[in-house]
Amino acid sequence: MVEIIDGWRCIGCGKVDAPRPCIGVCTDRRCELVLAADYAELALRVQDLEDALALIARTTPKAGQLEASWLALQARAKHLLDAAKPSV
Repeated sequence: MVEIIDGWRCIGCGKVDAPRPCIGVCTDRRCELVLAADYAELALRVQDLEDALALIARTTPKAGQLEASWLALQARAKHLLDAAKPSV
């Protein structure tokens, strides 16, 4: 899960502050922030999933190899899905 942090962003200079607005020097607007590590982790996961989908969409198995190709693609998908499960 991505942790969303309430923050404030100045509409004039663009400074970002959290967890509360400044003392009145800037004109701030409420915004939502996420930790860069959370964003990077999700971006990597999205890329991995897009790569797996691209393989499914762009791969044409050789004659007689449909089942083997499908099983390989299925194994990759299972690996990606299992990697997302939290450890218990």
